[in-house]
Amino acid sequence: MAKQPKAAVDNRHYDVVLAPHITEKSTLLSEQNAVVFKVAGDATKPEIKAAVEAIWSVKVTGVNTIVSKGKTKRWKGEAYRRSDSKKAIVTLAEGQSIDITTGI
Repeated sequence: MAKQPKAAVDNRHYDVVLAPHITEKSTLLSEQNAVVFKVAGDATKPEIKAAVEAIWSVKVTGVNTIVSKGKTKRWKGEAYRRSDSKKAIVTLAEGQSIDITTGI
């Protein structure tokens, strides 16, 4: 079987995956071989999968996305709205892992 060519890292990949989302719940998900990332609002599941596979050289088995609508808050009587955010729960293949505590 021939060796698979390594996917080239495109600049768009870095625009899709913005940052790791580190919380208690995301740390517990790492036990199920999943990593949570903050992603661009217009990113699709295939784009997220391609970006994670290209940047970290891992095999992704699934991508689930969550869109959190920004809350309306008040500060000094003035109303403002927090921005919307999108997260992606990326499930990796068995034996694969991403150390999100280090840089790229």
